[in-house]
Amino acid sequence: MRDSPMRGAPRHEAQGHRVYSRSKHRTGSLCRFVRVMAKNVEICIAVAAYCYYKYLHIISTSKIKKPWKKRRWWVKSINRNRTREHMDRQLSELLMEPGGEFENFTRMPLADFEYLLNIVSPMISKKDTSMRQAITPKIRLAITLRYLATGDSFKSLHYLFKVSSEIISRIVPEVCAALNEALKDEIKMPSTTDEWIEIEKGFRDNFPHAIGAIDGKHVVIKCPDHTGSEYYNYKRTFSIVLLAVVDSKYRFIFCDIGSQGRISDGGILRNSVLWKNICENKMNFPPPCPLPGLNVDLPYVFLGDGAFALSENLMKPYPGDHKLNTPKRIFNETLSRSRVLSENTFGILTSRFRFFKKPIELMPEKVTQLTMTCVLLHNFLMKSSSSKNIYNPSGTLDKYDNGVFIEGAWRQEVPQNCAIRCVPHIARRSPISAAKIRDNFTEYFVNLRNK
Repeated sequence: MRDSPMRGAPRHEAQGHRVYSRSKHRTGSLCRFVRVMAKNVEICIAVAAYCYYKYLHIISTSKIKKPWKKRRWWVKSINRNRTREHMDRQLSELLMEPGGEFENFTRMPLADFEYLLNIVSPMISKKDTSMRQAITPKIRLAITLRYLATGDSFKSLHYLFKVSSEIISRIVPEVCAALNEALKDEIKMPSTTDEWIEIEKGFRDNFPHAIGAIDGKHVVIKCPDHTGSEYYNYKRTFSIVLLAVVDSKYRFIFCDIGSQGRISDGGILRNSVLWKNICENKMNFPPPCPLPGLNVDLPYVFLGDGAFALSENLMKPYPGDHKLNTPKRIFNETLSRSRVLSENTFGILTSRFRFFKKPIELMPEKVTQLTMTCVLLHNFLMKSSSSKNIYNPSGTLDKYDNGVFIEGAWRQEVPQNCAIRCVPHIARRSPISAAKIRDNFTEYFVNLRNK
């Protein structure tokens, strides 16, 4: 027979000792369990916090891709009869149509289309695969030019070219990048005194010593993700800014695209390479010289509006309303007749490339790229002898006739809610030296009118 745990002790004392031992053991186990759980809770909280902040980091730095969805078919039925012969035949039919249908389709004649095709083909060609034929460079270029010319959605172009909207969304930026590289020399800022004098000759009859009209426009876009108010402008829309200088032939000689819409014209100019080179005297402007009838040297200047600050190399109108035939009114009218060049240039750009007809639903980087393509194509077509009359027909431009302002046809072609819009005029205190230069120009124009 097994001995009792407490031999010789009373029965009730032995039972009490066993109960106490079990209770003490259970209490110790419970304490250990609580300590382990407390430690595990701390670990769980730390892991949860790490996961949460990691998730926030992913959200702020990149888009979370949707899970891949298995295709229901390899090629949609509407695209199955897409062949090179089919798409080439479409373009050939456009060429055969009377009335310039191809020119309306691409905003240029066949000769210029083929020239562009030759210089960009090596950059946009794709190889055939065992699965399908590659889309030819001709069709890629036609898709891109049609998109810029009309602003149609990728879905609409899908039905026209029988190319999926997903592929079109890749084709357009690729071709625009190739065009930007091939046409980059179409925008060239003068670098010598003789080149600046050549620009000045176009302004000399109306505003001598003017070497370009400077202007800025907001290019309205959809609200970019995770950018806050960076692109939010005074019109309560989201935009990037296009800052440009144009010559007397309605061509861009300087272009800065992509600054956030919250920055004013003046702020963009002060931060631009153009202004930096002006301040560092790297522009090689012709030296100041007197105008006929004046004994004071006047510098060569850009012509701007109230959005810019007056400076020694940038003239803008006197603020406020002024009575007829007063000196300030005469200066403002003279400057406005010259600055109409920049309005006309932007007007042609907007009316011919309907890509700007409404707010653009692309990311800022792509809008910047495509806007530069339109600017380069504008200069290319304005220089082309075969395209100039198609791209800029008679009656398109604003003009002054005996002091009366006559609107050009482009104003009827540009919708009110187009993507290119004016920037606000901001009152600024002018430097005394710049104000004196403006007064000297005013004196010259008053003397010229009184002769």
